Amino acid sequence: MKQLVELLARSLVDRPEEVRVNLLEQDRRLVIELKVAPEDMGKVIGKQGRVAKAIRAVVKAAAARRRKKVTLEIV
Repeated sequence: MKQLVELLARSLVDRPEEVRVNLLEQDRRLVIELKVAPEDMGKVIGKQGRVAKAIRAVVKAAAARRRKKVTLEIV
């Protein structure tokens, strides 16, 4: 999961070296925190949150195959 989020985020931003992904376990749910450079935040979120929704959909689909619940937070 972590590698998937890193790959997607690094392909979108101008400063891929500043992409950070942290995994947290909360209430039997995996929380993935994505941190990017402040100037790249708009590229990761997209217009009206469309890119963020697409990333979340891909991550949830990958998690469903492993029978896990995942939440992606963009920090």
